[in-house]
Amino acid sequence: MSAQALTDAVVTELVADATAAPSMHNAQPWLFRYGHRSRTLTLRADFERRMPEADPTGRALHVGCGAALLNLRVSAAHHGLEAATTLLPDPSDPVLLASVRLDDGPDARPDNGPDARPDDRPGASGGRAEEALRALHPAIANRHTSRYPFDEQAIPDDVRARLVRAARAEGADLVFLAGPHLETVLGLIRDAEGYDRGDPAREAEQEHWARYTKTDAPVDGIPDYAFGPRDAAERATNRDFAGSIPVPGRAHVPFEHQPQLALLSTGGDRPADWLRAGQALERVLLTATLDAVSTSFATQPLEWPDLRWVLRDPVHGTGHPQMIIRLGYGPTGPRTPRRPLDRVLTIEP
Repeated sequence: MSAQALTDAVVTELVADATAAPSMHNAQPWLFRYGHRSRTLTLRADFERRMPEADPTGRALHVGCGAALLNLRVSAAHHGLEAATTLLPDPSDPVLLASVRLDDGPDARPDNGPDARPDDRPGASGGRAEEALRALHPAIANRHTSRYPFDEQAIPDDVRARLVRAARAEGADLVFLAGPHLETVLGLIRDAEGYDRGDPAREAEQEHWARYTKTDAPVDGIPDYAFGPRDAAERATNRDFAGSIPVPGRAHVPFEHQPQLALLSTGGDRPADWLRAGQALERVLLTATLDAVSTSFATQPLEWPDLRWVLRDPVHGTGHPQMIIRLGYGPTGPRTPRRPLDRVLTIEP
C-alpha cells in the first residue's frame, strides 16, 4: 500500500478492528489519534473509563488497551502495512500508551522507546511475523466472549500448544491449569465472587456497566443478552453481570463440570508488562477463535491483591498473573456494542 493510499477510510478500518478487542466490563478505555504527516497512530488511555474499585492501579485498563493494540497490528498486516510499535514512548505522559508508525516496506522498524524490547517490535522478525499476524485477521470479527456453558470435550494438545506459542510470541506465558492448581484457582474464583457480592462499592461499579436493552441503546458495557444463563449448580466461573437483579426469561442450566482454564502471566508487573499481557491475551483469543474454541474470562481473583498472589504457579512460583481464560467448545457468544468511532478516533493533517 502506497503512502497516498493510507486514507482516512483505511485509518478508520484499522481503528474499527482495534476497538473490537475485549476490555474490562466492555468499558473500551482507549482513544486513538492519527497524524497523516507522521503516519503514526497513538493509543491513549481513557482514564475516565477506569474501574476505581476493581482496578485501582489501572492494570486491567492497560490489558484491554494492549488487546486493542494487538488487533491494530493484525489489521495493519492485513492492509499490507508494518506497524512499528513503541510502548510508553513518553515517560512523562503515562496516558500515552503506545505509538504505532505505519510503514509500507519490509524493513520498517520501531523507535527505540524506554520500554522497547524485541517483543515490542513486530517488524523485527520480518515477513513471517507479519504473515502470522495477517492470518489472524478473520478472527477479529468472530471473536466474542461466551458466558454460555461449554461441553466436556478436551482441547487437543496441538491446539493448546498453538495457544501457548501465541502468548509466547508477545512475551507472556500461558499455562493450562490442572490438578490441585486448577482446584485452587476455582476456589479463588468462588471466593472472589463472594467478596465482590459483599462489597457494595464494587457491586455498584459492576451494575453501572450492565446494560438492559429494553431501556438502553448501549454503545459500551455488558448488554443483558450477553449475560448468559445462570449455572444451575452455582459453580460457573463467569462474572454474573445480572448480580441480584432478576432477568426475565433467563435460563438456569448446567455448566461444564470441569472448566478448562488457562493462566496468562508476565515476568514483570509494570504498565509495559500489562500492555504486553493484553497483546498476548488477544493473540491467544484470536488463535483460539480460528480453532473454533470459545473463550471467556474469570478475572475476579485478579482484582483482589491477596488472591492474585495465590494464583501463581505453586510449583515454580514465578510470573505475575494477568488473566484467567476459560476455554472450550460451545456457543461463541453474541457481539457486544462498541462506541462510535468518531468518539475514539481523531485524524489530524
